[in-house]
Amino acid sequence: MRDAGARAAGRGEAVNGVWRSAFLALLTVGVVGIAAWLVFFSSVLGVRDIQVRGNLGIPAQQIQQATGVPEGRPLATVDVPEVEERIMKIRQIQSVTVSRGWPGTLVVEVVEREPVVVVPVGTRYALMDRHGVMTEVRDVAPPTLPVLRVDHPQVGDPATGAALAVMEAMPDDLIPRIAEMLAPSPETVSLRLKDGRTVMWGGRDRAADKAKILVTLLKRPADTYDVSSPDVVTVK
Repeated sequence: MRDAGARAAGRGEAVNGVWRSAFLALLTVGVVGIAAWLVFFSSVLGVRDIQVRGNLGIPAQQIQQATGVPEGRPLATVDVPEVEERIMKIRQIQSVTVSRGWPGTLVVEVVEREPVVVVPVGTRYALMDRHGVMTEVRDVAPPTLPVLRVDHPQVGDPATGAALAVMEAMPDDLIPRIAEMLAPSPETVSLRLKDGRTVMWGGRDRAADKAKILVTLLKRPADTYDVSSPDVVTVK
């Protein structure tokens, strides 16, 4: 009798153990299910704010609208690469990084294109960055940027690329003194300063040497400065 009672008690404990395991399993599934619902389907962890960083000239509202992410969209389901692709359609933006800021913030960090020259477009002026990308068109050219005159002002054009390389090598304090840059070919870039003087620059080779020499030469009064060959410069 004692053995039968022990066996019955053991069976009871085993059954209780099965029920406890089943209950814990159901409880775990329920918790995971609720968590998944909260993260992927509910608006509880949805987008409440789109935070824009790094923008200087582009309104934050324009970038927020470009994301195409509605308020309340579950943050976990936001397709980050797709959002970045949409934002990159804004021509003034050079690069963008989108990330999630829990519990409900989409963070957009942008780097804007910085115009270095302006290009005449009919009676208006297009701003161009150092890569040759035109970012916007204005009625009036910014007075601090040189006007670039080239036959085919576009990305990949050799003459345009040579002129932009010259601008990248130019000392910051000299850029506002340049009125125009002319690039009929990649090897015949020239500058016209605002005081009427002319600089024959040549090609994009040895740009740093040419810039350094030019700064010194401009201290001497003359009409034309030729630094196209840094080893043999001329002043007229």
